[in-house]
Amino acid sequence: MLARGSIKGGGGAEASSTQRPGKASDQNQEGSKEQGCGDRMSGNHTQAFSLALIDAAFDKDEGVRQEIAQALRVLGARHPQLVLTACHDYLSRHSKLVQVHRVIVLHSMEAIAKDSLDRLEQPLARKLITLASDEMTRSKDIQAEWQAAASRLLVALGCRFINEVMEDVLQKFQPGVLPHLYIVHTLGNLSTANVYGMVPFLTAILGTMLPMLAMAKQDAMKSVFTIALAHFSESILEYLANLDKAPDPTVRKDAFSAEIFASYDILFNSWLQHKDPKLRSSVVEAVGQMSHLMPHDKLEEQLPRMIPGILNLYRKHSDHLHITQSLCHVLDAAVEMGSRVLETQIDNLLNTLHPQICSTLDYNNHTAIKNHNEVLRCFTVLACAYTDRLVAFLLQKLEVHNEKVRIGTLTLLKHLINSTATQLDSKRLLLLTGMKLTIQDNNSYKVRRMLAQVISAMAHHDYLELEGGEAMVEFIIRQCALPCLPENPKPRTYDPEEVTEEGLRDMCDNILNLLTTTVKRMQEVLWPFLLEFVMPVQYLNALAPVCRSLAYLGTKRQQAGSKEILLDYVGRDLPTPHALLTRLLVLSSFPYRGRGRGAPALRLLHAVSALIHPQLGRVWDDELPPLIQHLEENSEESLAQRQWEDKLLLLLSRSLETVTASDEGWSCQLSEEMSRDLQHYNNFPQEKGFLYKCAGVVLRQIPNSDVVRKQLMELLHSVRHSEILEREGVAVCVGFCATTHLDDTLSKLQDFGKSDILKKSPSLFHILKDKSDVELEKAKSTVILCYGYLTLHAPEDQILARVEKDVVKHVLGHFNTKVLGIKVETKDMTIKLSLMKTLTLIARAVHASSSRRNHAYTFSQKGELLHYMQDVIRAEPADALRTPIRQHAITTCTHLLKLAPPLGEVDTFELIKTCMNSVFGLPAPAADRSKEENGINLREREVLYEDTLAALQELLKQILYQDLSPDQLDNVYKHVEGWIMSPRECERERAVLTTSSLLAFYLDKLQVRTVVSFHSLGSLLGRLVPRCMDPAGPVRRSALQGLHSLLSIQKRHAGFALDHRDEAVERLRTLHDTVDQSDSQQQFHSCSQIGQVIAQCIPQTQLQPLLLLLFEGLADPHPSCSSAASVVINTLVRIRGSSLGDQVPVLLTVLHSRLESIAAEPVKSSVLQTVSLLAAQNLPAVISCLLLHPLPYDRAVGQMWGSLAMEGGLCRQALEVLTERLDRQQPYEERRESLLRAATVQLATVQPLAMTCAVGALLSRPESGEAVSLLQPLLFSSLLLRVGSTVGVRLPKDPTGQGPVRITIPLDVCSCSVEALRTMVVRSGNEDILRIMADEDGWELMKRQDTHHQGVTVLARATAQHGATHLHSVVERLEPALAAPYPGRRVTVAAFFAELLNHRVTCDLLLTDGLVSALLRCLVDTSRLVRMLSIRGLGNVATGAAGKVHRFSTRLLSAMMAGMDEKDDVDDSVTLESMSGLSKLLAQLRDTNVEPILINIALRIRPFFEKDEDRVRSAAFTVFGNLSQFGDGESKADFLEQVHSSLVSLLLHLNDTSHQVVKSCKFALRLIGPLMGSANVSTMFQKHLLEEAQLHYGEFINDLAKHIINDFPEKINFYIMGNVSFFKSTRAEIRGNAAMFTGFLLGNLSQTELQSVSLEHVCGAIIMLLRDAVPAVRIKAAEALSLLHEL
Repeated sequence: MLARGSIKGGGGAEASSTQRPGKASDQNQEGSKEQGCGDRMSGNHTQAFSLALIDAAFDKDEGVRQEIAQALRVLGARHPQLVLTACHDYLSRHSKLVQVHRVIVLHSMEAIAKDSLDRLEQPLARKLITLASDEMTRSKDIQAEWQAAASRLLVALGCRFINEVMEDVLQKFQPGVLPHLYIVHTLGNLSTANVYGMVPFLTAILGTMLPMLAMAKQDAMKSVFTIALAHFSESILEYLANLDKAPDPTVRKDAFSAEIFASYDILFNSWLQHKDPKLRSSVVEAVGQMSHLMPHDKLEEQLPRMIPGILNLYRKHSDHLHITQSLCHVLDAAVEMGSRVLETQIDNLLNTLHPQICSTLDYNNHTAIKNHNEVLRCFTVLACAYTDRLVAFLLQKLEVHNEKVRIGTLTLLKHLINSTATQLDSKRLLLLTGMKLTIQDNNSYKVRRMLAQVISAMAHHDYLELEGGEAMVEFIIRQCALPCLPENPKPRTYDPEEVTEEGLRDMCDNILNLLTTTVKRMQEVLWPFLLEFVMPVQYLNALAPVCRSLAYLGTKRQQAGSKEILLDYVGRDLPTPHALLTRLLVLSSFPYRGRGRGAPALRLLHAVSALIHPQLGRVWDDELPPLIQHLEENSEESLAQRQWEDKLLLLLSRSLETVTASDEGWSCQLSEEMSRDLQHYNNFPQEKGFLYKCAGVVLRQIPNSDVVRKQLMELLHSVRHSEILEREGVAVCVGFCATTHLDDTLSKLQDFGKSDILKKSPSLFHILKDKSDVELEKAKSTVILCYGYLTLHAPEDQILARVEKDVVKHVLGHFNTKVLGIKVETKDMTIKLSLMKTLTLIARAVHASSSRRNHAYTFSQKGELLHYMQDVIRAEPADALRTPIRQHAITTCTHLLKLAPPLGEVDTFELIKTCMNSVFGLPAPAADRSKEENGINLREREVLYEDTLAALQELLKQILYQDLSPDQLDNVYKHVEGWIMSPRECERERAVLTTSSLLAFYLDKLQVRTVVSFHSLGSLLGRLVPRCMDPAGPVRRSALQGLHSLLSIQKRHAGFALDHRDEAVERLRTLHDTVDQSDSQQQFHSCSQIGQVIAQCIPQTQLQPLLLLLFEGLADPHPSCSSAASVVINTLVRIRGSSLGDQVPVLLTVLHSRLESIAAEPVKSSVLQTVSLLAAQNLPAVISCLLLHPLPYDRAVGQMWGSLAMEGGLCRQALEVLTERLDRQQPYEERRESLLRAATVQLATVQPLAMTCAVGALLSRPESGEAVSLLQPLLFSSLLLRVGSTVGVRLPKDPTGQGPVRITIPLDVCSCSVEALRTMVVRSGNEDILRIMADEDGWELMKRQDTHHQGVTVLARATAQHGATHLHSVVERLEPALAAPYPGRRVTVAAFFAELLNHRVTCDLLLTDGLVSALLRCLVDTSRLVRMLSIRGLGNVATGAAGKVHRFSTRLLSAMMAGMDEKDDVDDSVTLESMSGLSKLLAQLRDTNVEPILINIALRIRPFFEKDEDRVRSAAFTVFGNLSQFGDGESKADFLEQVHSSLVSLLLHLNDTSHQVVKSCKFALRLIGPLMGSANVSTMFQKHLLEEAQLHYGEFINDLAKHIINDFPEKINFYIMGNVSFFKSTRAEIRGNAAMFTGFLLGNLSQTELQSVSLEHVCGAIIMLLRDAVPAVRIKAAEALSLLHEL
């Protein structure tokens, strides 16, 4: 039998359900006779347990109370007679027991009665019924908790013993006497708990109760009568509904009708008028249930009073649920009997219920939601009988212009459409008419949402196929067309029911999609009706879902057959094929607008290809799927708009080629349709511009010149010239048209240029522009732009001869206007930009034609136009970039330069100067505030600046390309040079970027035929080198790129081949990533690399000019630039010159002062190089001098020390000198702290401290790594001993008194030593040691006196694992320190040696014997810490040198045993180390070494099992487990006794609060299990006691107890008494575990086995634990008692 309970253990044992003890399964199937026998055998104990639990049930802790109640329930489930009898007797004897205690006991009795109802004997049941009845009625006053508990016990018993309960209860329910309140309460609950048992009594009960109703005066009594009547009615209805299962199927409703109606009369006419709202609620609830049982004639008679009476309660109560439920019952009963009177109440019902549907529903209020559903149910009931009245009412409410009323009405209408489809079938047209009127109103979004939901419901019930259905669909589409991004967003509200445009639009999108794809009959409604919404502009935002639905429907029809796709235009406003094609193409031009309308539009186009033209299907099958896939693979950000438009225009062109060949008229109609549709896109200039381009493609395909001329003129007149996109679009259109109709196009352009729209009144008074003049300028801009695209697209063989005569002439004519014979130049920016773009297009066309013909065309107006462009550039403000005019003017100049004749030198110089000054001198984009006035944001401003600079670079490249020579490069560079040194960052950036771009261009285009001197190399390099470290990142990158180009150009001019790649020059490419780093070392490295490359490549003749300019660079205002210059100078001189030799005699003091004044780090590096050279020749003198500097060393001195490490041999010599001096020095002096105290303090000597700091400074340089690798044993041992000598050492009070060295700032002596040691390890390159030390915080541990040995241990472990190469030499240097007079050194060496012995490497290096001998000598050291570390090390021998344990066994075991007897061990550290070491040694020792002292060790260990310290207990259990390996020899019997003596402790500590103790117990039990002679016990230990596995402690102990009982019957009493001894443990969890273990043992014993146990003593002890001070112990004691149900 599975028991309930759990052991809530600590540590590794997880609280879990436990298995209750029990014998074989046949015991759970015992008959009543055997059960009774068992009860008699175990009755005394079970009764005692029950009484103890009952007595303790009123515990102050809630958890204990619950566990005791559960224990009683478990005992009661096994022995219900005994436990319930005990409860009965206890309550009977203790009449004055506190009420709460009585309630707890009654609750337990109820639970036991419910669980064991079938096994209760009638005599006991009678006693319990009598008790419960007496408890319930003892007090006349209402004491709800007590009396309710007794009542529930009676109800539980009444589920089986109904006659006995009714016999008792009815004695207290006598006619003429008002009964106890809880008697009536019990009767009501019994009627629903035992329907078939109670209904036969109800006739008599109702007869008795009816007179009592008039006697009830108190509200509580009335309320309980009312509730009871409701329960009676409910049970009667259930009985009648299940007559086939009832014991008496002859029962009829009429048997109760008279009494129910009489009761109703009192309740409704009297009690319903009471002021108490609770009473009214219970009355109305009862009336609802009773209405089904009332006689039909009486119900019909009462309805005129009943319904208004119930409805009136809505005004008196805030909680309407009970009222609505009652009303629903009444309506259901009335409709079921076919009431005629109900019709007179319809208006009142509808007017009362409808506002509840219209009220705002709080979805967090579950009662309100239930009431809302009940109201809907009321309407459903009414709809079944009064459909006409209800529909008329709803349609009338729909006309009310109130949001809440409409939402409520629509909610109700949707519910009725879905729930009463059959009743509303004949009303569908009427409802559609009402909805049609409603959707025409200007409704709120909330109302629209409900309308959409109603329409969706109508669609699913075939409403929309009727007349008016299309209006519903149109409403859905209007909501789909709501704007995507409102220009004036509404302020946010906090209405949880708020409906946004987006939410409504998305919902209607989904509805349209669902109607299209899931409602099959809707397809006939939607096709082709949805096509009517493709063309109107107001539905533009809805076209994505509309096209998606149409594409689906069209595909379906295509699959059904070609005729299905054809349209019937009669009576419908459907788009023509040309209009549909035009519309869908334009929609696709910006495919991600309108919520991604492009792909659906193209899919629709594919689906209706046969409708557009029969010949297009094959073409579009190939063309459209790739376009759709392209859209799906991109997004609005990634799509290249121009390329996408080109794809669509190509689609249109190929489509026209297919159709025009056989149907020219179709193309003409398409052109006319496009011209007509232009007006629809006035508010969409981008789409309109694309439509112009489409029209141009169509005109290009039409062979009929008359049509082309006519359409072209219409297109030109349709343009709104103020829109730039329309101007651009029509210009491209004209260009496309000119491809095949050049003469006609030129003619119509000239005609348009002479039209009235481009004429101006010739008056001087009109020189100042008005509004009409502005329009005139825009129109001229359009014409000028048209000429540009005409030239670009016109046939080359026709346009070249006419370009100046027919194109440029007219362009300039429109640009310059004559007023009364005076030439007036326009100032309009639009026409200027159009002129520049047109001239650029003309130049491109002419240059391309000349290049292909290999014949230079002389453009006679080139010079004039270039001068004009320069005038335009000069006219632009020098302090701001407001417009793109400057950029376009420079671009125009670039393209004009390509044309013949070539420009002169003076003109070229002026052109460069004009353009460069105009661009380079502009302020930075972020500083240019002029754009804010024009509404241009920063990003747009930056783009404008970038484009303008790019245009200038293209101009300079074009100039350079015309004469690709060093002289021309020098000519261009002279204009840039001054800007490179500008103090303004933006000017430097533009200049260097331009220089780099020009050099790259020069290199790319250079073709050297004869070797020419590159004479400007030095000057260019001298300016660019400092800029490689400019503060501005773009300047640095551009300068480095420029250096690469310069040196490559030099190689090219020196005669190297084009494909030659110089390794030195190519190294500059690798520096691109490093120049952006702010790290000074990286900058130095980069500059050094640059210097080396330059030194290898620069000719000797250019070295002097380069150095002169670099010297100037040292004074650069930017430190990084001066640093770059200094590093490159240093590198150049070291490789190419000998000038630095004169600086060797410079004194160190001067160098020190220079280092303090220099700010730039690279410059300092060059000075420190000199220090290194000096030290190489005068090392002892340099060291002595540097040691005299004050401590701590300032930055300059530290750098000077570090410079000694720059060369490996020099560094090694310096370290040897310093360590030799350090080893000879006395580390500290001991002095009395004061005259009044005898204690001494350790004060550091200053000279060793200075040497330690010097070593640290020297090792701080990465270059010292090579020297460290050679001197590692020396450095490691010296610095480690230095660390041990400085732990706890302080500075002297007057450090200057010890010598010439001054200490200016207080230092931590030990930190200096640790830092020097750490730096040495860093320089050794052993990352593993550093990682381990960092992960375990080893360096910080070494600094503190209390944790110093821990830090040394970490270092030793890391060294043994990852640094064993020099370990032998290190040990040799450290061992003498164990005899040193400095305790700190002894602790350091002992800790280091102890950890080394933990690793195999010591054995491999033959160090074990020496280390063991050294540590054995330390066992008598005066320092307890040294002794502890020695014991640790000796124990570690078992790990690091297991093969030698036998050799040292006697001495090692003696050391461990002595350690456990350590007297001066306040923190148990020596004891712990001894036990830990003993465990490790036992694993390696032989039986002959241990067996003589095995029992002695076991006895010495056991007292530690119950120590307060977790670590001690854990270690003791571990040692005991390790002893088991020696327990199978000659001492087996004695050791087995120790096992049995310790087993209880081990098992109890399996649920210890310490996780470590739990692991140790598991370990020990797994080892001792095989020795115990029980396969079952051993198997359990091996299977369940895995180290990291979670142990279900209760189940484990229960199962284990069964095996112990079977396998060790002679030990049972011993184990039980052992557990009892732990009842007094100081640890609460152990007391609780002992109680549970005892319970499991006793609960699994047979009756025979129990005779050997002192049950009275044991059970009494468990019962005493119910009074334990700790609640957790009391809980486990109660649970233990519940296990003893077999006693």
